[in-house]
Amino acid sequence: MSTNVVESWQINPDAAAEDLEAKQPFIDNGLDVLDPSRYYSPEFMTREWEKLWTRTWLIAGIESDIREPGDYSVFRLGRESMIIVRDIELYSLCEHHILPFFGKAHVAYIPNGKILGLSKIPRIVDMFAQRLQIQERLTDNVADALMEIVSPHGVGVVVEARHLCMMMRGVEKQNSTAVTSSLRGTFKHDAKTRDEFLRLAHGSLVPSA
Repeated sequence: MSTNVVESWQINPDAAAEDLEAKQPFIDNGLDVLDPSRYYSPEFMTREWEKLWTRTWLIAGIESDIREPGDYSVFRLGRESMIIVRDIELYSLCEHHILPFFGKAHVAYIPNGKILGLSKIPRIVDMFAQRLQIQERLTDNVADALMEIVSPHGVGVVVEARHLCMMMRGVEKQNSTAVTSSLRGTFKHDAKTRDEFLRLAHGSLVPSA
């Protein structure tokens, strides 16, 4: 891996001066671009920004579609008890401030003759997280996708996330967590099912009697 190391004696003041116009937004925000350790910072930032918008992993979900055949392993099974995958880590970008939010998702469903390969549930979360997104929509996207793929009796999704747009800027609250839920079918209409899901999602591994 190549590394750009710039010593002060390597910087041509005349060449640097000619390049100041391109670097002006950085200078206006207090970045000394003639400091050897920061000489390439504007180029690094520009390169990473370009990579972000050329379908890097952070927004790779834009290219995914739950309707693409062969992407999901669906099996026939007569089970009708709850299946839950919890603590699925997620990373996304706030579509309003283009700052990351990150956290975990808890996803459950009650099969109706079909089950989904367990690893596919985190894949669905990633697909909808890896794009410009808001947490509220992300939660609904995951629930609706599961309903479409396996047509279960019901789906429950809880997402807990921390948002840099609330931590680094604005109200600057460092310890706040946003929690959203999306309930479909039995999870929405049956209190016992809903309570069991929320108990399991929030830490208790003992299902209700």
